[in-house]
Amino acid sequence: MHARLRGRGLYVITDGPRPDLLDVVAQALAGGARLVQYRDKTSDGERRLAEARALQALCAGQGVPMLVNDDIELARAAGADGVHLGEDDGDVAAARGALGQQAIIGVSCYDSLERARLLAAAGADYVAFGAFFPSPTKPDAQRASPELLRQSAALGVPRVAIGGITPDNGGSLIDAGADYLAVISAVFGDPDVRGAAERFARLFPSH
Repeated sequence: MHARLRGRGLYVITDGPRPDLLDVVAQALAGGARLVQYRDKTSDGERRLAEARALQALCAGQGVPMLVNDDIELARAAGADGVHLGEDDGDVAAARGALGQQAIIGVSCYDSLERARLLAAAGADYVAFGAFFPSPTKPDAQRASPELLRQSAALGVPRVAIGGITPDNGGSLIDAGADYLAVISAVFGDPDVRGAAERFARLFPSH
């Protein structure tokens, strides 16, 4: 297991672009976020690089890993701690070659235990399943069963749950084996970002 993924907790994913990006991520960190992912689907390369670098510095100051969504080259250019790859975003070997052995490489496995097995064997540092609940970010996402979290315990890598997760329903996923709850709107869509993060952090027994 990657040394920086030995804990458990809240995994926040940004919902950019937004002018207060650094401020809300700082609030999420203050509330107990344990992982941060920079997610921005726009094509503004200059702004995205500047924001990713600024987030990396912010997170490094708190000892929290910062990953980039989908974009191996942006992760490399920003000095990010790693990258999260979806189905069409390149493979684990390419990311490892670009980012190095110490990088955290996470992968979306949707509702597929077989995909998780293959990618864990290929060197992924964590596997993400979901959506577990209806998601405002991806309303048409495939739905996953909590049973996937139980069945994937033998893979030996951290398991991330994503999709429509709230403080009210997240506990059931932790009970099923989720090491991290990945959240976008339930934290960054809340007027009180720090408070929202704290509510998630309290769900984890070790908090």
